[in-house]
Amino acid sequence: MSSDVVVFRPGFGRGLSVVVWVGCAFVVVSGLVRSPGTTWQWLPLVALVALLMWAAYWNPAVVVTPAGVELRNVLRTVELPWPTIRLVDVKYALTLETAWGSYSSWAAPAPSRTRARTAGPGDMAHLPESSYGPGGTVRPGDLMSSDSGQAAALVRSRWEEVRDAGLLDDPRLERSRPVVRVHVALIASVLFLAALSVLTLTL
Repeated sequence: MSSDVVVFRPGFGRGLSVVVWVGCAFVVVSGLVRSPGTTWQWLPLVALVALLMWAAYWNPAVVVTPAGVELRNVLRTVELPWPTIRLVDVKYALTLETAWGSYSSWAAPAPSRTRARTAGPGDMAHLPESSYGPGGTVRPGDLMSSDSGQAAALVRSRWEEVRDAGLLDDPRLERSRPVVRVHVALIASVLFLAALSVLTLTL
């Protein structure tokens, strides 16, 4: 069984984050050059926008580890050990059905209908065996051209390795609920910058 840790982040989100951060930097630099006396008032707001982009589009991820799957969403991270995972669903986003309930990933949304219609044969080839339905069908959310499909393939491949190694033959739960880490520092930083933005812009 693989011991690697694999982190999936959507390429679109990372690209969008970089574009917004470059725009924020341009606004700050040009403002300091033209009007440094008033630009400082906008710095907290610009920092807030940059932080929100990081929280919503850069930081979220699906982390596949030897122990299980971590769903790193905007406000919290949920740890789901392999023995708890019963089904990988991709209807609206990568969703793991577990012994504790259903948990979805912000980082892996399913594709739109338009995007699904443009999928080619390569998007449906060489997927983990548990991706295929009756008659070898593949759901739109499993297509490799989609974020949900790429994340689901990572999860299913590792889950099948764990299953084939016999580690799921007698699954036992060590906890009555998953480990959930709330992103307290992020929430506090957003609230602080939002309050500071209001304060500086109303002075």
